[in-house]
Amino acid sequence: MRSLRSGLLTSLLAGVVTAGSLLVAAPVSHAADTPLRGLAEAKGKVMGTAVTGSKLTGTYGEIAAREFNWLTPGNAMKWGSVEPSRGTYNWAEADRIVDFAETHGQQVRGHTLLWHQQNPGWLTNGSWTKDRLSTVVQDHIATEVGRYKGRVAAWDVVNEPFDEDGTYRPTLFRTTLGQDYIAQALTWARAADPGAKLYINDYNVEGVNAKSTALYDLVKSLKERGVPIDGVGLQAHLIVGQVPSTLRQNIQRFADLGVDVAITELDIRMQLPATQAKLTQQAADYRAVLNACVAVARCTGVTVWGFTDSDSWIPDTFPGQGAATPYDENYQPKPAYHAIAEALGGTTTPPPTGACTAVYSVTSQWSSGYTGQVRIACSGASLSSWKVNWTFGAGQRITQAWNANCTQSGAAVSCANAPYNGSVPDGGSVTFGFNGSWSGSNPVPVVALG
Repeated sequence: MRSLRSGLLTSLLAGVVTAGSLLVAAPVSHAADTPLRGLAEAKGKVMGTAVTGSKLTGTYGEIAAREFNWLTPGNAMKWGSVEPSRGTYNWAEADRIVDFAETHGQQVRGHTLLWHQQNPGWLTNGSWTKDRLSTVVQDHIATEVGRYKGRVAAWDVVNEPFDEDGTYRPTLFRTTLGQDYIAQALTWARAADPGAKLYINDYNVEGVNAKSTALYDLVKSLKERGVPIDGVGLQAHLIVGQVPSTLRQNIQRFADLGVDVAITELDIRMQLPATQAKLTQQAADYRAVLNACVAVARCTGVTVWGFTDSDSWIPDTFPGQGAATPYDENYQPKPAYHAIAEALGGTTTPPPTGACTAVYSVTSQWSSGYTGQVRIACSGASLSSWKVNWTFGAGQRITQAWNANCTQSGAAVSCANAPYNGSVPDGGSVTFGFNGSWSGSNPVPVVALG
């Protein structure tokens, strides 16, 4: 599990046009004929996404509500977020996500109660005896799980307990409380909410290997001892072209223990820039993961770790890599989205091929002004020069532009490439920005790429 990007995008996607034509602005185009959540529900599966609560408005919120039937808070329920100072709680972000889910008929996956990262300083810097830490951990679990009793369907109780070789990670909890801290945490979580499903969650356990076998042995032991354990989460932070060949076999062997299996944090990253070949392989990889889950009855479903590249943790953690989610940064479905839909039995209207597009967005806004940008991207085509035109609908005016030569006559704006950025290769993009003034309203225009 890793953090989602933080930050609030003030105003989202405006319009998309294909070179040589003018299209009606639409926040999302070429979505599946049936939303992903509907396709998943028809198969008795979950289709979830991690979300940032502060972004659950506009296009981001509309997609999150329409396409997914489960939500996972990316950061809002971690110990460092909910109890930054001992005994002082901040539930605002977590409450926002739970409220949103209930409003839109979705379930929530609580994430995560015990993890070796993103803990409050008072915990990690404290001097703990076994008894004192045991009391603090039990209180934390009882408080958080108890707060959302009946409202959170499943919890990642313990996150990432193993090192790559299958030994236990020497965390504060393992070192101070001993190996049985996992059993204790599960037991305390069950007492706090008997109706919630309890999971152990880890990464690099998707295929059969030393780490997944250690997890398997732990779950088998817990089951034999009567410790409450309902499922395992396979995070699935994968790389394009590297889906483990033993994924389905591994899911099945955990299911055979009598527990559920969930793909909890799926993303499939690539070396940037994205190309059509990479996106095609990524789509095949997403399809393979979905197919493996659909094939095993006790695989409850798949959660993607953020549905849009603009909310992905990958670029910040793996410099030079990204494009890991089913939607691009402008909320347009990628081939991966269509592969997910098809694996769930759906049909899609595929996006156009051999096209270059221009997307207008507002990145910040204040009482009388704003900053905007236009991104020009090509897939299956290329440009040696470009010009973007639009007409403002509420008297906005551009006051300054960069990386483009812009002129405005009345409401009509025309921006052409600068001498150094006219070339847009297949799979590449360029961006130009501007400051503008507005009064009363600042609607986004439909743009045309010429």
